[in-house]
Amino acid sequence: MPVAVVVPVSPRLPGLLGPAGWVALADRPLAALPGAAATADVLRAAGREVTDVPDASAAAALPGEVAVLTGPGEEVPGAPVVEGTPEPPGARLLDVVTVMDRLRSPGGCPWDAEQTHASLRGYLLEEAHEAYDAIVDDDPVAMREELGDVLLQVVFHARVAAEAGPERRFDVDDVAAELVEKLVRRHPHVFGDAGPRDVAGVEAGWEEIKKAEKQRRSPTEGVSRSQPATAWGTALVRRAARAGLPTPEPAELGSSSPEELGERLLAVVAAAAQRGWDAEDALREAVRRYAGELDAEAHRRSAD
Repeated sequence: MPVAVVVPVSPRLPGLLGPAGWVALADRPLAALPGAAATADVLRAAGREVTDVPDASAAAALPGEVAVLTGPGEEVPGAPVVEGTPEPPGARLLDVVTVMDRLRSPGGCPWDAEQTHASLRGYLLEEAHEAYDAIVDDDPVAMREELGDVLLQVVFHARVAAEAGPERRFDVDDVAAELVEKLVRRHPHVFGDAGPRDVAGVEAGWEEIKKAEKQRRSPTEGVSRSQPATAWGTALVRRAARAGLPTPEPAELGSSSPEELGERLLAVVAAAAQRGWDAEDALREAVRRYAGELDAEAHRRSAD
């Protein structure tokens, strides 16, 4: 008896079938090629009988009009095919989680197994910088690779956290859930009843929501100290200005363009190097002092 229909299924989403897939399986004997083993197991647990077969010819030899479950790359020549499992965007992220679980589990990679949040933190910065460079270079091939490396760090840290004690434990689903909740909460013009907003209104609303959520006492709170000193200083100056706190006296730039400003900054770096100074360290120390001044002023105002 020829195969009646072929139903491709996803190894990432075992047991999940679209409407056409369920209709195709109804009242037919079922066979599963090796790539569909996970879905076959789920169907058996639900009470359906499924025969494991090694290939299409073995499935065709079964009695009745058989519906054959197939996995990626498996084909049954001459048989009609219906869509079994329409994979949603992001389904391959499940593969990332599965691979990381294998690497961290007994019998996996010894290097991956011994890593901690502390041992991995440098890689997170390194991969973020490499992704940044790929974006600056406008190189889509490099972007795809480097963003994957950043994603690896997120999944890696989440997997390490999943093995922690009860008070420190979280997993990748917790990370995703908190991100989704934050995005929905901070976009009331999309997911709520705040009404339409332009870009300026979106930015202002985002800051208002963050302020209410975080209950921060100083504009320095929540600003990364590990970022380059120029970025750190820029973030503090912008936050201080929004909060009505003092900002450093701006240097006179005249009609300089961003390119000319860059040349002037480079000249300062070169002059510092000639004296054996590190311009980054010098700026970082100045920003650190400014952060302390902001904290003191914010504390003074809150005490008044």
